[in-house]
Amino acid sequence: MSTKNIPLYEWFAASAKRCPDQPALEIADSVISYAELEGMAEFLAGRLLAANDDVAPRRVGLLAAANTVFAYAGYLAVQRLGATVVPLNPSFPAARNAAITRAAGLDLVLGEREGLGADLPARVLAVDSGELPGVRSAGELPGLAAGPEDLAYILFTSGSTGEPKGVPIQHRNISAYLSHSIGHYELEPGCRVLQPFELTFDVSVLAMFVGFGSGATVVVPGRNDLLAAARFVQRRKLTHWFSVPSVISLTQRIAPLQPGSMPTLRRSMFAGEALALQQAEAWHAAAPNGVVENAYGPTELTIICAEYVLPAQVAEWPRTPNGTVPIGPGLSSLECVVLDAEGKPAEEGELCVRGPQRFAGYLDPAHNEGRFLAYEGDKATPYDPATPLTDEHWYRTGDRVRTSADGYIYCERLDHQVKVRGYRVELGEIEAVLREQPGVRDAVVVAQSALGGDAVLAAAYTGRISDTEDLFQALRERLPSYMVPVSLTAFEEFPLNVNGKVDRRRLAEALSR
Repeated sequence: MSTKNIPLYEWFAASAKRCPDQPALEIADSVISYAELEGMAEFLAGRLLAANDDVAPRRVGLLAAANTVFAYAGYLAVQRLGATVVPLNPSFPAARNAAITRAAGLDLVLGEREGLGADLPARVLAVDSGELPGVRSAGELPGLAAGPEDLAYILFTSGSTGEPKGVPIQHRNISAYLSHSIGHYELEPGCRVLQPFELTFDVSVLAMFVGFGSGATVVVPGRNDLLAAARFVQRRKLTHWFSVPSVISLTQRIAPLQPGSMPTLRRSMFAGEALALQQAEAWHAAAPNGVVENAYGPTELTIICAEYVLPAQVAEWPRTPNGTVPIGPGLSSLECVVLDAEGKPAEEGELCVRGPQRFAGYLDPAHNEGRFLAYEGDKATPYDPATPLTDEHWYRTGDRVRTSADGYIYCERLDHQVKVRGYRVELGEIEAVLREQPGVRDAVVVAQSALGGDAVLAAAYTGRISDTEDLFQALRERLPSYMVPVSLTAFEEFPLNVNGKVDRRRLAEALSR
């Protein structure tokens, strides 16, 4: 069987067979071998079967915090049955978890008895996590039945209507990516991989299964471990780091990175936000024996669709107009095209992608409208929702990029580009100038409505600035007047969402008070 068509569970099962005694999972003081984790997964799979009248369920919600052994055993249990896993987040409002449960049409919800909380509109299998240690067998289980076109997982993203929007990912989508990434990151037994993401964030699938699929150890941090990133790397002897760039700014505030302080790191990959060159330089100096990579990809393109590995010598790094690391070229298995507003090829415009990692359409087909197009080298035409969606259609990322010698440079979300006094303004450019100023660690600029419907710009920054007037003056010296924010507000730290990204919505609300 081609590796690009392997069901998600088999990536783990092959490692469990090849190196059963190797550590698969490390959380706090718990170290779980591949054989032990396989036993736990099969035990929970048996419980799910029994709860569903001895028939494999179709879709199972997993309500579990990512820093528990139960979460990983439960995720694998659903995959063992060939069912679709739908992660639910215990920290989400009950109403959001209920809305996801309804939208996904869940047969069951699997959760820890002590953490279930509010009722959900589905049958619930509550398991005492104390049953898991020492479990080795679950009796008879059906053989793996998942095929390439079957759904491995469904993740829910924010929808423009205010309701969660389901993104179904097939086994062929995720296996196509894992076939690339395990070799790309040079993973094997003995490697130690950071997994800091909630299971509702798609990069968690990357961190989990590049580890499980290669026989490496997946290391899960505690709530405050990443506040001092270097100390955690040293203590856990991490070889592979995956996180959002905000972690760099956070640790620089709490426990600043020191040159050479993370010598065990071989690969560091940042995704989910723009990675500033300033952030990458600080991390590179602290991890001199490894490489730093910037990666990009919406959930709909199965985690990562473009990546850029920074050269070993900082002097050779590209210097981009907005001060961020390029996202690089698209993966070799994917087709990418940049289109302007008229649907024609351009040096700068919207990035559109198709290939084996592109999902097959939203859970609610109504959400497909406006998100796909047909393009065969001349001019793009919008996808007609009344016709079948095929692999030939391109997914519109909604992200504006610029083509360069280093691949693509991420500019901004198309809906983040604003007009001020009739001029089009790139917020990322202002943020880049702010980050270059002495004393500024990180910066975010948002557009706010003013009287008359025009937009005004407000900036927030972290760091230590003695005189904001000097900061204003530095901006005036670098930017046209219409790009200079009307306000500069200091924050100890930016608010983050559940995935660890800067929460721009909450930040904008704070700036408007």
